[in-house]
Amino acid sequence: MAEELFIPKLGQTVEEVTLINWLVEDGQKVSQGQEVLEVETDKAVFNVEAVDDGYIHIGPYKAGDVVPVLTVVALIGEQNESFQTPSAAISTPQAEAPAATEPTIPMEKTNPETTASVEKVFISPRARKLAYGKGIDIRRVTPTGGGGNRIIEKDILGILPQESKVSPVARRMAEAAGLDLSTLTGSGPLGEITKTDVELALASRATHQPTLPVTPAGLPETEVAERMPLKGVRGVIAERMSNSVHTTARVTLLMDADATAFVTLREKLKTDKEADWGFAPGYNDLLAKVCACALRRFPYMNARLNGDVIERLAKVNIGIAVDAERGLYVPVIRDVDQKDLRTLGIELRQRVEEIHSGRIRPEHLSGGTFTITNLGAYEVDGFTPVINLPEAAILGVGRIAPRPVAVQKQVVIRKMVTLSLVFDHRLTDGAPAAKFLQYIKELIEQPNEVMLTM
Repeated sequence: MAEELFIPKLGQTVEEVTLINWLVEDGQKVSQGQEVLEVETDKAVFNVEAVDDGYIHIGPYKAGDVVPVLTVVALIGEQNESFQTPSAAISTPQAEAPAATEPTIPMEKTNPETTASVEKVFISPRARKLAYGKGIDIRRVTPTGGGGNRIIEKDILGILPQESKVSPVARRMAEAAGLDLSTLTGSGPLGEITKTDVELALASRATHQPTLPVTPAGLPETEVAERMPLKGVRGVIAERMSNSVHTTARVTLLMDADATAFVTLREKLKTDKEADWGFAPGYNDLLAKVCACALRRFPYMNARLNGDVIERLAKVNIGIAVDAERGLYVPVIRDVDQKDLRTLGIELRQRVEEIHSGRIRPEHLSGGTFTITNLGAYEVDGFTPVINLPEAAILGVGRIAPRPVAVQKQVVIRKMVTLSLVFDHRLTDGAPAAKFLQYIKELIEQPNEVMLTM
């Protein structure tokens, strides 16, 4: 029997995708786990993998089509089979029970099989990843793929409502607010729904109450030049920024730094390295190294709030805000403290190119532990950025500009920059955050070339 290839759930807020490109030909033989289709959400490009071995029979879907998630777009089976139009989309677990051909086993009625029998059941890479992330015991899942001996993603999706884990505090909050927990994706250990997840959902619900367009008094309707729905990338940005503002205890620290030596270092690196590296090191490259040094020295800033627990993070993964035609993106460079400046610069430029070409991968937009946003190119002196959840803080950087300052009882012209550190007061206090910002200022004013380029 042919296996259905459907558009998987690609996030809590993703309802539809755009088909970018089929990576295989209709009727081509494919292998389980092989990437066969590229799709695009609001902000990223995903690859859809084959769920079985066999010949793929593509449905009436072509590049540019917009389809809902869980839509069956192809079948994988025998060579002489063809695509038969199934139901419009696979029912989500929340909507109705799985069909008879897609059985699930309730946890309370299931006795785990012996280890020997479990070893005979195969599981697709995508299903294994989903099961691990949600804390699902695969022994409690009935396989429907590969003739009944392979667990596929659809099988895991079918059992998710019965396997959801919720912290006691989150459950009480949700019940008091009338919030359906089955609509949430847990961010805690093994996919547990935490207090923070419920707080974010409640804040999102509060900002998405239906409203009617309001025309200011005295302004005729005909004066409205354009109305744009708050959806797509703009909608995602609006939701995330609103969640951050409503769920964090934000405090902003402002500090001016003398960037004269910092500028000199950048110019020296540009002269010495541009021909060899193929690009001129930029201020964002250097700022990422500065922040990585500071985060290692003050690990309480490299943290996040997980429910009622503050977690200090082992990795230093820095996101750098990038303005693109479609909106704001924050690509993440991992292990910045362990990379030299050249490697960091190559990765950052690659991410920026992928953003502008619409090819950025979702894994390159997640996992950050600290964010830098630099508006110096737009002649902005200072500003208050919004924390990129679930991180503890974000650094705003203004333009580097000549200003008169007092140095040893004399007024001189120095190249100055305004730094704005916005941090979540729930995770740290003002004085520790100020020490962190002071150290960033120190590295900018007296940059150690070895430290910043190693």
